[in-house]
Amino acid sequence: MSGTVELLTAALQALEPEHVSIQDDSAQHAGHAGAKSGGGHYTLTIVSSRFQGLGRVQRHRLIYETLGDLMQSRVHALAIRALAPEEI
Repeated sequence: MSGTVELLTAALQALEPEHVSIQDDSAQHAGHAGAKSGGGHYTLTIVSSRFQGLGRVQRHRLIYETLGDLMQSRVHALAIRALAPEEI
């Protein structure tokens, strides 16, 4: 999964985040069915004013849309913590 964290981070810049942290949890899931297909497991924490007024599902959809093809090709599982700045 070399470079996937960097690709995800770069794609998420479209959401103008104040903070982005992505943890690669793939090693903890070695042998998992999703790992066999090449998709990794990640934990994302992101803070952006773009999340103001949006519910949890809407925030996750926005992130999935922003990541586009990366969700199909590089990511098997993504745990998301998406916050507006005032929620920190």
